[in-house]
Amino acid sequence: MFGLVLLALFGAWALYQRQTITEVTLDLPSKLTDKLDRLWEIAQESLRDKKYLRAEKALLTILRVDERNATAYNRLGILYAKQQAYEDAIECFEIAQSLEPSASSLHNVGLIYYETEQYDKAALAFEQALGMEEGLAARHIAYAKVQEKLGHDKRMLTALERAVELEKNPQTLTILADAYERTDQTELATDLREQAAKMIIPEGQAKRVKQPRRVVM
Repeated sequence: MFGLVLLALFGAWALYQRQTITEVTLDLPSKLTDKLDRLWEIAQESLRDKKYLRAEKALLTILRVDERNATAYNRLGILYAKQQAYEDAIECFEIAQSLEPSASSLHNVGLIYYETEQYDKAALAFEQALGMEEGLAARHIAYAKVQEKLGHDKRMLTALERAVELEKNPQTLTILADAYERTDQTELATDLREQAAKMIIPEGQAKRVKQPRRVVM
């Protein structure tokens, strides 16, 4: 469930992004470009309205025209993940990664592996994503979840401590405090909870951990 929640957040962010069509269809006739533009709109609207079959048809049509469109594969992977078609989702994310390497694709693969309890593969995918982009707390939190499942408490704590360094707020402090409690470090946990309780987040600032950016469409 953790993986699906994060993936849903990433997908929600992606729904409001647009890919520059000229980057994908620079040499295509204008009529075909217009058609692809409309297909992107249909895919976005359908995903937002949870009309998954319609969204899938639009994305597959785009891929029939431009079979190397990494963004379409990423979006199709999100669609399949929402329907718990995990094998298809992994395949789409891996194709997207092969076409256009990105931390987002690797992170998505890791989330699916986590959801299907393939923790060794999830850890590897998250490590590769962190190798490309390590400056987001959410990536370290996801990696920590996997390390805890694998029984690697030290690695889990190191990842969560890094998340706090990147984004020190009540959410990350509480997550780390919970981990300290689970590893019998109650004094550290208490100290972090006190810090979280004292923190006052000014109006207008983000109150949750920033989520990884997706490939822009």
